[in-house]
Amino acid sequence: MVTLASLIEKVKKDVDPAKVGMIVCHNGVVRGTSRAGLPAELLEIDVDQSAWDRVMREMRCEPGIAAIEAHLFVGVRRIGDDVMFVVVAGDIRENVFPVLSARSTASRLRPC
Repeated sequence: MVTLASLIEKVKKDVDPAKVGMIVCHNGVVRGTSRAGLPAELLEIDVDQSAWDRVMREMRCEPGIAAIEAHLFVGVRRIGDDVMFVVVAGDIRENVFPVLSARSTASRLRPC
């Protein structure tokens, strides 16, 4: 079973510690309302694996990023269930935190 702790350990094992000044973690969960404020009971998740792999590759190419590991829970998820774990390791917070934001990252992504 994938846990946030297991992703952190993988990142720590795979990176050069001399290049990492911080590790940031994200644990997305199903909430009881949509972004529009409408009530929700569940979230059904599917993934386009090629798109997921492309985004992961591109995020790993961002300046200052040493490693990224993520896990998306697919299928039906209920309120309070985990949706996605993301662990980002990098040099400084100005490089690491923006990678967690899809809006800011999408405009900066480029092929390595």
